[in-house]
Amino acid sequence: MRLRSGVAIDLGTVNTLVYVTGRGVVVAEPSAIAISRRTGAVVAVGAAADALSGKEPEEIEVINPLRDGVIADLDATVAMLQAFLRRARVRRRLRKTTAVVCLPVEATYVERRSVAAAVEALKPRCAVQLVDEPVAAAAGAGFDLPAGSGAFVIDVGGGTTEVAVLAGGHVVRARSLRAGGNVMDDAIIRAVRVEHDLLIGRNAARNLKMTLGLADGAATESETVGVDAARRVPRSQTVSAKLVAAAIEPTVSAITSSVEELLSDIPPNLAEEVVRGKIRLAGGGALLPGLAFRIECAADIAVMVVDDPLRCVIRGAARILEQGAAPALAAP
Repeated sequence: MRLRSGVAIDLGTVNTLVYVTGRGVVVAEPSAIAISRRTGAVVAVGAAADALSGKEPEEIEVINPLRDGVIADLDATVAMLQAFLRRARVRRRLRKTTAVVCLPVEATYVERRSVAAAVEALKPRCAVQLVDEPVAAAAGAGFDLPAGSGAFVIDVGGGTTEVAVLAGGHVVRARSLRAGGNVMDDAIIRAVRVEHDLLIGRNAARNLKMTLGLADGAATESETVGVDAARRVPRSQTVSAKLVAAAIEPTVSAITSSVEELLSDIPPNLAEEVVRGKIRLAGGGALLPGLAFRIECAADIAVMVVDDPLRCVIRGAARILEQGAAPALAAP
């Protein structure tokens, strides 16, 4: 079978990954771009731009151009992708190439059109194929989409959480929650300020989240550093696992509720395949300590964290790009 050539893009709220046929994942960077306030020129993209986020440099504005998994700033997204594709050495060709781009399953027409426009602006002769994120996650988790296999997939990203039941490459039931790792981080930031009168950044909140999780592990507390809200001086603070668990509980409860809701409406012919295939947990949030166990208790079905969950969606998008393993979404 001849593989299709082109590029696959997992355009995420927190990270963007770019796969090029024959070369693998060539870019895995934070979805961030730094712009000069004075000239409007691009100063940095990816990790270099993200390193400046929250540090308030006077001459530079750091933009995260995606919100809740979709484009919030089209110009900044195009500039960021241009830089990533230059870094990936993806050049324009005379022949038309294919670009597979993943989207939340409940993305609106306007959101889908914005994504397609961003990619078309980069490569005018590019055929854009939009694919639902759960479909790409299922392909990346190893499900045989062309054979029509039933699958239950949860993809916990930074901006969205996708919960879906699939039959092959088709979504049967799905929920797209505009909540993920970023919402948990924001909740931890608020909780630490209220409890300890300490201002912490998103990176510190993310470290607390991934260290302490749902308070089910061995770690009962962790130290963080921030700015004292009253005295406006840096200081360290020990934060309890219970505080972090209570802060992220609303988001975790929303995820488990969506899982229970989909299971209550699952077609009987899919039930056996879902149970035998297990619930597959992907995305950066899959690494949250205690989350897989919470979902397993709610669903009463085994939950398996996929291999390399951070790259599950781009792995599936690459498979779809090269093998045509899933249908495209309707043209935006």
